[in-house]
Amino acid sequence: MFKKLLSLFSSQPSQKSQQSQPTIVMSKKPSKPKVAPTRIGELGEYKINIQLDQLPKECQHLNDLLIPNPKSRSGYSQVDHLVISPYGLFVIETKNYNGEIKGARTDKYWSVSNRFKMYNPLMQNYGHIKAVELLLSEFNNVKYISMISFTMRCRFSIDPELRKIGSDELIVYDVELSEFIHRKITRLKVEQTSPRFTNEEVIFIKNIIAKANITDPLIRAQHIEKVKKSN
Repeated sequence: MFKKLLSLFSSQPSQKSQQSQPTIVMSKKPSKPKVAPTRIGELGEYKINIQLDQLPKECQHLNDLLIPNPKSRSGYSQVDHLVISPYGLFVIETKNYNGEIKGARTDKYWSVSNRFKMYNPLMQNYGHIKAVELLLSEFNNVKYISMISFTMRCRFSIDPELRKIGSDELIVYDVELSEFIHRKITRLKVEQTSPRFTNEEVIFIKNIIAKANITDPLIRAQHIEKVKKSN
C-alpha cells in the first residue's frame, strides 16, 4: 500500500516543471537595405564625378547633358559626361551592367552574358559626338575621344584595341576612367605639336555646351520615354 501511494506522488509533475519556460527569440541579423536601381546609377555617377574633379586644372567637365540632335529619334542626345581638355574632347557614356560584355567595334549589338543584347555603345556615343560637333561647328580642329565606362561588375570580351591608349575609342572600367583620360592626354601631347585650344577657348567651349543644355524636366522626361519606345 505504501509503495502505491509513493508511486502516485512521484508521478505528479513538480510545480517547478509546470511553470512555463521563457521563450528565447533569436534576433535575426539585420539585412542590408536594398538599393534601388536608380540609386545605384546615382552612386555610379557620383563616383565618376569625383574622378573628373581630379583631372588637371586645364580640363573642364560637364555632366548629364541633354543637347539638340536633329538626327536622333527624340531630337536630342543625352551625354553622361563631357571632358574638355586643350588637346581633345572626351565624350563619355556610362553603362551599369552586370556580367560578361561581348562585342566588336563594328557589331551593331553587343551581348551581356549571352542573355540579352544592347545597342553597340560606341555607335550610340558616336551619335552624341555628332551632336556636340554640331554645337561646335565654328571649331574645325576638335579631336574627339569616345569613352564607354562600365562598372566593375562587368568583365570584357571585346576587341583588345578598344583597351589600348592609342585608340580614340576606349572601353574602360569606371574606377580607371580618370587614369585613362590622364594617359590619353599625355599621348596627345606627344602626338600634337601644340594644344588645340587655349585655356580661354576651353572655357568658351564649356560655356557653349552648357548654354545648349536642356534642363526642362518635361522635355527630359519626353526624351527618356521616346528612347525607351525605340529600344
